[in-house]
Amino acid sequence: MAVTSGKQQTQTSSTARKARIVVFAAAAIVVLAIISAFAWPGWAVRHVPQPMDVPMAVASASPTIDAKALPANASELLKAMPEHVSDFARTDAQATDEWDASSPLEEYRLTYSTGDEAKDVQVVVGQWTSEQEAVSQYNALTKVLDGDEIAAGNVKVNGANTGAYVVNADKGDDAKAVAVWRNDTVCVRISGPKASVETVFKLFPL
Repeated sequence: MAVTSGKQQTQTSSTARKARIVVFAAAAIVVLAIISAFAWPGWAVRHVPQPMDVPMAVASASPTIDAKALPANASELLKAMPEHVSDFARTDAQATDEWDASSPLEEYRLTYSTGDEAKDVQVVVGQWTSEQEAVSQYNALTKVLDGDEIAAGNVKVNGANTGAYVVNADKGDDAKAVAVWRNDTVCVRISGPKASVETVFKLFPL
């Protein structure tokens, strides 16, 4: 009986070793396939727009010009528009009716400048009574973007998705760009020279 038991143990050990060899070999094949997929030029590699930082904080760079003060009766939305974003200062803020067709609660057009008008960016911001209305406006704004996409992603607040953003080059002029994003019930569009748009978009605190 002892001899039979020893043979069974030997056969069991041999079977286990063979099983491990098969598993290791299969794993090695999978690893090699993945490596070759991404190492082989042009195979299995997808080129997608690089994500940009979601607007969350104002940069500490010193502006070169003074910001224009808001009126004393400015709404909370208008007060949320920063005086400075990096070295850009808010030089104008006016009510607008550009998005009236979608019935926003309020909407404004602002200009941010370094003092060099060639670098100015135009900001249009609006707020709606519901998130769904803001989503509809965001979809309408992004639908007409026809230049190459530079970046796109989700707006996150405290780890939760509260909206989305997209940045596109101007179809008629690659030196210009448009950024659109939605955060809850607010939509924002920034347009102007590409470098200026990217700077202001990344650092706009809304």
